[in-house]
Formats: sequence, structure tokens, C-alpha cells
Amino acid sequence: MERHVVTVGGLRVGAGPAVVIGGRVSLREHRGPAAETLRERATLVEPSAAADLPVIAARAEAVVVGAAWTRDVPLVRAAAGLGLPVVVERRPAASLEEWLGLADYCAAECGDQVILCERGRLDLGLLRAARAASGRPVLVDVSADVGLSAAAVAAGADGLVLDRSLTTGPPVSGPDAAASRAGEEETAARTDEETALRAAEEAVTLVGALLRPETPATLPECREAIDRVDAALATLLERRAALAGTVQRLKPVGGFAGRDPGRERDLVARMASRAPELGAERLAPVMNAVIEAGLHLAEDRARR
Repeated sequence: MERHVVTVGGLRVGAGPAVVIGGRVSLREHRGPAAETLRERATLVEPSAAADLPVIAARAEAVVVGAAWTRDVPLVRAAAGLGLPVVVERRPAASLEEWLGLADYCAAECGDQVILCERGRLDLGLLRAARAASGRPVLVDVSADVGLSAAAVAAGADGLVLDRSLTTGPPVSGPDAAASRAGEEETAARTDEETALRAAEEAVTLVGALLRPETPATLPECREAIDRVDAALATLLERRAALAGTVQRLKPVGGFAGRDPGRERDLVARMASRAPELGAERLAPVMNAVIEAGLHLAEDRARR
């Protein structure tokens, strides 16, 4: 099936690497005039009512058909008719057929610029089925638990979504105290958002490099893909070095004197079965360098 690609805020969703989209805003959750909430341009915005749509059209990159109101047909039709890409969230307990049917309905209104989005209690199996059956890009909103980012990318998500925090804390007495509390909460929220964003980007980079096929068409795209593979490789090498250090402490004879040529040959042979084009002859010096680097690191640590 032909894959659909939808561009949102300069990001191509559905082709190439998985993406991270931060800044999802729900006007249903943050009451007040849309113009005041959306002072700056936002990537994904969920309306509260039809009155929000003109502001969304002017200040958003895409409109979200929220999971809670997918049966509000007039609002769905109006949102899909804005001329923006439409992100269709799955209603809780909605079947695959219902979800894809709503996406097709929106596609008829917006020129087929539709992205599916799984949110809330995630069903990653259904996500995979939706992606395979429709050819449409699929996002996963990991705002509730960014720890699921890696699982979402491994399941085939074309991108991860994170909410933008617009909340304020409980009221406090006095203007100075209120300003101080608001500043502290804003700083804490920003820190949380940055931490979540880094975790999501790490999942996209590392898991995507291992599991997501890419066919870069330009030199910059190819270099970016190589950078992602190198990032995953560096992470694995660091982990391997740590495990090698543990082995040195457990072996009766550690360090360079404790090397096991037979085991190392078997290791290279197993790797060659996974990388047949490189083969054992090319992999042997690579693994020798990796092993020696780990041994040198273990020696350095022992001297500290």
C-alpha cells in the first residue's frame, strides 16, 4: 500500500525518520479565549468549540480532532474544513473501522491531509493495524507517559506528540507571592517539558535507527540517517564497555591477559551472521578495537 506523507510545521510525517512534535494545545483543557491561549504559533491545536476555529486557522500548523468529541459531527466537519492538516485521535474503545472511517470522513474535507493519533490508554497493536490498513501516518501522544516512547516507535509510530503545559498552580495570597509562584511553576513546567522532549527524541533516534527503515534521497538526509545510526552505535558501545568492565572483575584473570581468542572468534562469527555483507574478515578488526577500548577503559577505572 502506498504510504501517505503529511507535512506539519515543516516536518514530513509518514516518510523517513520518526518525528517528535511538541506543543500540542487543547483549548478544551485550557479554558479562555482562543486568542489569549494561542498568543504564539502552535503546532497542534484542539478546539473547544467552533468559535475557536478562526484563531486555529491563523495560528496553528494542524488541527486536532480530539478523542473526546469525535462524534460531534458539525465540529469535526468544520475543523476538517479549515484547510490545515487534520490529526484524528482515536476515541476510547473505538474500533479500527470507526477510527479509519472518521479519518476518511475528514480526508474528504481536507484534501487527504490526515494523520491518525493514538492517545490515552495506548493500543499499539491497533496502531500497527491502522497504519497497515490505511497507509496514513500514525502518531502516538506520549504526554501521559513519555516512558512509552520507545515502545511506540518500535510499534511503527511515525512520530510522538507531547502536550504544551499551560497550567498554573493554585491561587496564592498577594501579588508578589502570586508572581513568584507563577514563575516557579512556569520554570518547573518548562523543565519537565524539556526532559520529556529529550526522552522522546532519544527514543526516536535510537529505536528508529535500529528498527525503522529509511531510504534517504539527498546527501543531507543520508548524513542525518548515518548520524542516527552512529548515535545508537555509541550508546551500545558505551553499554558494552560497562558490561566488559563487569566481566573483568568476575574473571579469575582479567585485563588483556584474560582475553579468550576462541570466544572472540565465535563472537565475530555471530556478528557476521547478522551483517553478512561486512563478513567476519571486516568485522574482526572492528571488534578487536571495541574489545581493546573496553579493556583500556577498565584499566583506567581501576587506577582511579
